[in-house]
Amino acid sequence: MQNQIRILSTKKLLSNQKQFLLNANFSVVEADFIKTENKPFELKAINHNLIFTSQNAVHSLVENAEELLPKLQEKNVFCVGLKTKALLEENGFNVIAYTGYAADLAEIIALIYSKESFTFFSGNLRRDTLPNYLKEANIKFNEIEVYETHLTPQKINTPVDGILFFSPSAVESYLKDNKIKKETCFCIGNTTAEALEKTTKNIIVANQPTVENTIIQCINKFK
Repeated sequence: MQNQIRILSTKKLLSNQKQFLLNANFSVVEADFIKTENKPFELKAINHNLIFTSQNAVHSLVENAEELLPKLQEKNVFCVGLKTKALLEENGFNVIAYTGYAADLAEIIALIYSKESFTFFSGNLRRDTLPNYLKEANIKFNEIEVYETHLTPQKINTPVDGILFFSPSAVESYLKDNKIKKETCFCIGNTTAEALEKTTKNIIVANQPTVENTIIQCINKFK
């Protein structure tokens, strides 16, 4: 009998996501290598349009700015990620553009909405891609930090065949206490893959930046 394939997920999966891997007869180790928490913030000088690049920012805003939500819901929203878009719409926001990556969103804003003004709701470890692009294009924007990401590194002693990574921060956290040798690394997107490029060549990037698609790539590789 062939040895069972072992997969490490660097964040705890939802039960239906984990089930995909179990149905493929893989064994699964899961641990949260990052933790996010809302932080207090003041909503001052909100521009005409809002930008979100993560679900965490939406959660934080909805939970901490209840009395101002009706005002914010009147504004047009630009976001990164299909799940971020769904969460915004569930909370009554009007999403007029979304993309899989921050760089693509910045390009759309610069090409079509360069005369508009924006407020970007971000986290402390956000990439510079979007703000730098907007600055270079002379687009009026401000930024409000609404959540924090903390690295929660831990040593994994079980040998695994594949590792699922869902953010550059999780890559950084994993590498603090672990080395990557022959494992295949499955990344939710290009930014996450870039964080691994100096460490390994065994990288497979999801076709769409979703947890589910990352898992599908993993199953396809080992089946």
